[in-house]
Amino acid sequence: MTPADVARGILVAILWGLAFVATRIGLDSFAPAQLAALRFLIASVPALVLPRPPIRWPLLIATGLTLYAGQFLFQFFGIAAGMPPGLAALVVQTQALFTVVFASVVLGERPTPRQIAGLVIAFGGLVVIATTTGRDLTAAGFALTLGSAVSWGVGNIFVKRLGVTAQLDLMVWLGLVVPLPALAISAIVDGPAALASAATTATAAGWLAALYLGALATVLAYTIWGGLLRRHPAAAVAPFALLVPIVGALGSAIVFGERFGPLRVLGMACVLAGLGVIVLPVLRFRSQRIA
Repeated sequence: MTPADVARGILVAILWGLAFVATRIGLDSFAPAQLAALRFLIASVPALVLPRPPIRWPLLIATGLTLYAGQFLFQFFGIAAGMPPGLAALVVQTQALFTVVFASVVLGERPTPRQIAGLVIAFGGLVVIATTTGRDLTAAGFALTLGSAVSWGVGNIFVKRLGVTAQLDLMVWLGLVVPLPALAISAIVDGPAALASAATTATAAGWLAALYLGALATVLAYTIWGGLLRRHPAAAVAPFALLVPIVGALGSAIVFGERFGPLRVLGMACVLAGLGVIVLPVLRFRSQRIA
């Protein structure tokens, strides 16, 4: 991997990590379902010029509902319900854990001993984090954010069935699935007139947050990520995703003053270590005979 591609991988991690900060800012102006709808209305603009991928509508819709709608609706509702954005950046990355489990159940892919070890470590970290609910972390926020990771994991299984990953046209058309269900949920939860009211009262920071989420954290980030996956093995690209929770936690600490106590830090470290064991390739050492 060239230095330029390493820089691109780091840039994507920064864009995705800061998206959690932008989400918290956006939720001050928009309800969770409204913000999800806005994110993907913006992200879907390239569909005006990009042809629909040759994928059957039922599979396209199912993938969009899980990979995007479910992931971000749960995530946004979770942050709104009391999940600190820095901690959310870590918990949603446990999608790697759920992907391994679902791939085993649905696709018959047997997890390796290394993956099983990573699952145990990461799950232990989640249990430790769950014990820190209270004050700045609510049980509802934690559960909803975990639901985001579960939905992302299910979406990954659908993506594997598609046989293509991270292509811009696919990502854009999957995003088209999100606005209608998100707006329907907003109409039920917030009221039919809530979106119009939010649009007229939203701050400039709220609109900029929505624009960042749609244009930069979705279209730009996925375009770069897809290019990296096309040029390099997934094992070389996936580890950059481990930087996302680090960026998210640092960004939230700087912008919102989010703090992590010793027990929560221990849980976060276990989750990150477990994800690392699952995602990072195994280093194989060849023994050398000494003559």
